[in-house]
Amino acid sequence: MAEGVVARATAVAILDGVLGEGRMLSDFSGGDLAPADRARALRLAETVLRHLDPADRLLDKHLRKAPPLSVRNTLRLAVVERAEGAPAHGVVNAAVEITRQGGMRSAHLAGLVNAVLRALPETITLPPQKLPRWLRQPLVHTFGRDTVTAIEAVQAQEPPLDLTLRPGFPHPEGDLLPTGSLRLRSPGQLSTLPGYAEGGWWVQDAAAALPAKLLQAQPGERILDLCAAPGGKTLQLAAAGSQVTALDISGPRMARVEANLARTGLTATLVIADALHWEPEGLFDAILLDAPCSATGTIRRHPDLPFVKDGSELPSLTALQSRLIDRALGWLKPGGRLVFATCSLLPQEGEAQLAAALQRHPALTGERPDLPGIDPAWWTPDGALRLRPDCWADIGGMDGFFMARLRAPG
Repeated sequence: MAEGVVARATAVAILDGVLGEGRMLSDFSGGDLAPADRARALRLAETVLRHLDPADRLLDKHLRKAPPLSVRNTLRLAVVERAEGAPAHGVVNAAVEITRQGGMRSAHLAGLVNAVLRALPETITLPPQKLPRWLRQPLVHTFGRDTVTAIEAVQAQEPPLDLTLRPGFPHPEGDLLPTGSLRLRSPGQLSTLPGYAEGGWWVQDAAAALPAKLLQAQPGERILDLCAAPGGKTLQLAAAGSQVTALDISGPRMARVEANLARTGLTATLVIADALHWEPEGLFDAILLDAPCSATGTIRRHPDLPFVKDGSELPSLTALQSRLIDRALGWLKPGGRLVFATCSLLPQEGEAQLAAALQRHPALTGERPDLPGIDPAWWTPDGALRLRPDCWADIGGMDGFFMARLRAPG
């Protein structure tokens, strides 16, 4: 293939998998692709997903009938590249070549692709992709239309990369955020950055780093990281000097935790088990429960999520979250503390879960500790933290999260 076509053709194949088969971007392995082509293909696919409906509205003005999915994805990619400022000549030629090489279903449409793309305006501006109705409607009801529009604007941008730092270790240059995370704009190959080999930092969104900070782990404390993978919070707790048990149901995901512990030289006891059936050997001073959820707060980093989920899993997820809260409370020492967190924007996975837990366990008390860098507006009336992607919108936003700290009776 001509230069640049490999990554573009791979991006089209990835989009076919997401939009045609309901596959997540994380399912894409890259095969024998060169690392640079793999990275570019994923970035292109993500960018298309961040502007898919606006791209379609522009294309539909020039299409009499819907083309096959792979051809439409080729056109979508070309529109998004043009909107990013890529030279029209190279974009059109690559799209035509990809279409020609698509086999019997698409080769005969190469002329159509050429004609449609050459009919597009010279300057293309694409607005952000709107959230799907099943998610947008409850968020508008909860936060208001203007806030949801601001969330969508942040989600349309390629997100920066955040690192959690270990004091005293080398690290790359970047922007130090108010909460202590380091934000990188163009990190490049992570393994070549200062401090990587020494275990001086790990990748973790600034919002995802806050549940462990809310727990305020102390040296020597016995702490359970429940639903621990991929392990950023485990590393934070271990770096605080606590005796950490990290539990997760997924063996492959726990392998990542093990690898990160090895790179950083930190220690934790790893347990692969179902938290609904596992029993600890003793009680814990504190438990961090980052519960399975809809992950609707992470769309800025996972733009495929709105296209592969429809909200139908919410009843089972909220039921699981409640069961996990109840089990975790039973593993706390008297006076122990629990941080419950979800990377969800939906109240039923946050505020409503907290209210229900306090109703089931009236002896619990909520706590609102002082944390550096926290905007007072992020605290809810119940003393929980509600983070949205449009927080810090001017510097790249953050993942959406809900988190609350609860104290068991002494």
